[in-house]
Amino acid sequence: MEGQITKILSNLYFVTSSDKVYECHSRGKFRHNNVTPTVGDYVVFDEKNNYILDIKERINALERPLVSNIDQAFIITSVKHPDFSTNLLDKLITVCHCNSIVPIICITKMDLLNNKEKKEIYKYIKYYKKIGYKVFTNKQLFRIKKCFKNKTTVFTGQTGAGKSTLLNKLNKNLNLETGEVSIALGRGRHTTRHVELINLFKGKVLDTPGFSSIDLSKYSNEQIRDSFVEFSKYFCTFKDCFHTKEKECVIKNQVEEGNILQSRYDNYIKFLNK
Repeated sequence: MEGQITKILSNLYFVTSSDKVYECHSRGKFRHNNVTPTVGDYVVFDEKNNYILDIKERINALERPLVSNIDQAFIITSVKHPDFSTNLLDKLITVCHCNSIVPIICITKMDLLNNKEKKEIYKYIKYYKKIGYKVFTNKQLFRIKKCFKNKTTVFTGQTGAGKSTLLNKLNKNLNLETGEVSIALGRGRHTTRHVELINLFKGKVLDTPGFSSIDLSKYSNEQIRDSFVEFSKYFCTFKDCFHTKEKECVIKNQVEEGNILQSRYDNYIKFLNK
């Protein structure tokens, strides 16, 4: 039979097929071939002996969190406790592009900001919308719900940013565990202890453990450059330019003129020197 892995607990794989869940084990051949079944994998399994026999080809796969076959990612981004980080946001956007995943930005905890701080955050929201991304706040529940239909969506972002809290607001029946954020550390404790695929609003959603860092070393500089989508809107006369050294580079000029956000360009340079 064929099905999809919807949850993993220890060495037990929960495979859903025709609205029925089978508790399966993994074949030893996967360990020998250094292959790890992940939530989101479509698999062939033996329903009588409850063994996964084969993993079908993946559209894509992420390492942190360990999930596969993702259409889009809600990047949950807190503005305070933990503080807003353009570096982490742009890293996650880059990872999405490098894995053919559509990034959607969701800003949380706006109510903790004063008017001056809100004005600064709205400047970022306006820019990311301008370059083509969907950007929501966690108060825009109706608009967020409309994004899930016929999509497999991963919720990801910094620990303590409010991923599980937002999912609970979207569907109170989920009752996912949430945790307080440490003021001293500026981050939350991990409350999502496993990855699970949830049916939600005519789509599928993955709630995943949060994380505070991600490694870009597996991606080439070309992939990183091309993930900064606003660069492609300007014609650079230098062939295969990385927009770092050439004085007459159109991208550097656009940064100086304020058409490309300075923080985006600064993060891009950091990512190249990963």
